[in-house]
Amino acid sequence: MIVPGNTFVATWLAAHRAGATPVPVDPDPETFNLDPGGIEAAVTPRTRMIVPVHLYGRPAAMDDVRAIAARHGLFVLEDAAQAHGARFRGRRTGALGDAAAWSFYPSKNLGALGDGGAVTTDDDDLAERLRMLRSYGAAEKYRHELSGVNSRLDELQAAVLRVKLEHLDVWNERRCSVAARYLDGLTGTGLVLPTVPTDAEQVWHLFVVRTPRRDELRAALADAGIETGVHYPLAAHRQPVFAGLGIDPGSLPVSERLQHEVLSLPIGPHLTDEQVDHVVDRIRAFDA
Repeated sequence: MIVPGNTFVATWLAAHRAGATPVPVDPDPETFNLDPGGIEAAVTPRTRMIVPVHLYGRPAAMDDVRAIAARHGLFVLEDAAQAHGARFRGRRTGALGDAAAWSFYPSKNLGALGDGGAVTTDDDDLAERLRMLRSYGAAEKYRHELSGVNSRLDELQAAVLRVKLEHLDVWNERRCSVAARYLDGLTGTGLVLPTVPTDAEQVWHLFVVRTPRRDELRAALADAGIETGVHYPLAAHRQPVFAGLGIDPGSLPVSERLQHEVLSLPIGPHLTDEQVDHVVDRIRAFDA
């Protein structure tokens, strides 16, 4: 299973739990997403699936991913956990692959009150199999045809999400406004700023900058009462659970570099312009 070298470990763990071997491809250093140029070289006769992640709310290069998958007869599973409402060439994420996996963790663009998730697909047979797998492998009560699990979305969480879904586009528009204010205010600093795609509508789940002075900047912002995050401080191939795969860190130079440089600034529809400007001012003071 081909996965991005730069992603939350859950993407790799899903492959592992399914009995597959995660085969990483380094990201594009500009988009942080799976680099299509590395996918073809990673395909072998044993490859069955590509899992592009729409990282930080930016859709992956899905035209290229789908073209490679078509040439090799591979399934495409979107990891859309950070991209609720995003679009690629006018089409929503979740409708760009054969199926899509979603997270409704409370901090997501579309978040529940607790943990939750879903899988969407337009394949009727796959949808029916998923319904069975989520309910102990049963299509009808007390008749279990598959080795399934108890993984049903709680009705209360679903009700909350249904209400919040109506507000998603408005909240995403505000995220875009916050991101634009950051991009304008931080231009000319020593930070490597995220780029804005021309072929997609990014929803800015995270606003991630890069700097070799990441830890110093993070400490300075913390002193000013500004909380930041690091997504992610230890690349998936460096996680102890995957030590047995024997992945050469030198084969993933971009992933290796990102884990030491990325910093997530505060973002969300709740932020005011004044709060964003405060973050910008403190970064400029640090950079001076």
